Amino acid sequence: MKRLAFSISATLALTTSVWADGSDLLIIGNNDPGMLQRLTGTTDLESAETAFKERGAEVSLSTSADADAMRNAFRGFATGLDTTTVDIGVLLTGRFLSTIAGTYLLPDGMETPTLADVLTDGFPLDTVYAVAAEYPGQALIILGEVDGRSDLADGLSVTVPLNDIPQGVTVAIGPAGDAVRFVSRLSIATGEDVLPLARAEGLSLMGFVPRALPMFAGTDVTLPQITPDSPEDRSAEDAAAWNRAVSADTEAGYDTYLAAFPEGRFAGEARQRLATIRSEPFYREKQTETDLELSRDARREIQRDLSLLGYNTRGIDGIFGRGTRGAVTAWQNTNGLRASGYLDSDQIARLDAQAERRAAELEEEARQRQAQLERQDRTFWSETGAQGDEPGFRAYLKRFPDGIYAEEAQGRLDVIEDQRRAQAEGEDRRRWQIARETDTADSYRAYLAERPNGAFVEEARARIDYFINNSEQIALKERAQADEAALGLNAAARRLAEARLADLGLKPGAVDGTFDKDARRAIRRYQDARKLRVSGYLDQATVVRLMADTILR
Repeated sequence: MKRLAFSISATLALTTSVWADGSDLLIIGNNDPGMLQRLTGTTDLESAETAFKERGAEVSLSTSADADAMRNAFRGFATGLDTTTVDIGVLLTGRFLSTIAGTYLLPDGMETPTLADVLTDGFPLDTVYAVAAEYPGQALIILGEVDGRSDLADGLSVTVPLNDIPQGVTVAIGPAGDAVRFVSRLSIATGEDVLPLARAEGLSLMGFVPRALPMFAGTDVTLPQITPDSPEDRSAEDAAAWNRAVSADTEAGYDTYLAAFPEGRFAGEARQRLATIRSEPFYREKQTETDLELSRDARREIQRDLSLLGYNTRGIDGIFGRGTRGAVTAWQNTNGLRASGYLDSDQIARLDAQAERRAAELEEEARQRQAQLERQDRTFWSETGAQGDEPGFRAYLKRFPDGIYAEEAQGRLDVIEDQRRAQAEGEDRRRWQIARETDTADSYRAYLAERPNGAFVEEARARIDYFINNSEQIALKERAQADEAALGLNAAARRLAEARLADLGLKPGAVDGTFDKDARRAIRRYQDARKLRVSGYLDQATVVRLMADTILR
């Protein structure tokens, strides 16, 4: 059940039934006076302290409580309980966050806690349960909630689980203002049954909920009497009203149901759903997207569309996490839509149309750039490699390592090298072979130092020049390899990528799912024409563009 987060925190504990000698009351207040005024009509907690003291209770008040203050205050209260205690009551109102280990009341001033902050400094609800469990049928716990931040760290939730309530313990839960008003009324009222007051303030009752819960009995003021239900069976009408409320699934719908059936069969659930709606500012938008039942593939397509339009979803995995929600929100802001972070069918259609148009624009830009690069390539070749000499081939490959004539230039150089190897004397060939096998700038420098007049001096200098001019590219290679591995592409996906590169005339070689040197060169050509990171390895941006290119063909 979804609950709200808050910015006030207060803790009250009520003990014994007649507010006489030996009664104890604990108040821990970490609240904003202005907010307390709006919620309860009072500016501080001293008025509650005074009212309880006038009833004969021993009151301990602590405000702006940090972690230690909350624990110390509760320790003092708990150690004061003894065999003379008849009834106990605890009110916790403030910001609650839940973890896998339980639910915690946050100390004053903790705005954006981490999981570690909550576990180490929060006040555990289980501690209250442990004490209350010693008084079955005589313990009342009141949980009041106040709205607060919803951008929580991993491992935290605003949900307050209510399935671990100890046997015989009654829990009343609702907004903090309602909870504080309930306790304020308790401070001046006496009677046989406190549950009507809780219901009158709109609190939901959980755990042990008897027909009556006689606590704090006395004669000063009589609690409101409940008119017995008509003997007429209204269960069918109740169910029909509930079905109408669920069908509407709006705040007004559940309010209408509660107005007609404040003690109805579904009253508790109605109040819980109201709390959920009020805690989620975009409840309707969220429900609308949920009703679409988007498949994992449909979500991936939405993420690809957003990525094409320049919105970073932090992955294309079909899971709508913070990255995707942030991207959707940014897209909605750009398009003048209600920025909820959730999509409806019309927005998905609009997003897809924009992405398809943008993909067409990007591909046209790529075609123009590719044509420009090819013109430059051919012009440069005519002045270098087309002359048919070694310097021309090397100059061309230095400028266009993946160019139109790269295979031809490299092949001609290989022939030249083979001829030199055949002509070179044995020691020169051996030293060159060592340098080639190591294939580092240092290995080629070592060759030049030992064989300054060797047959492979030009090749050695060219390789050294390559390492110097491509040091950044070489450094990025490992990261690019890791990015491609993270995509988890299977053989079918690799074949699809090769087929698309082949369709674009980029010569990836055999379409077999094996990314050999021809495929790597084709990927580099594709990336260069589209101003993507040129690595020869697939990354998320390259895959998004490849997918878009295919859609357009």
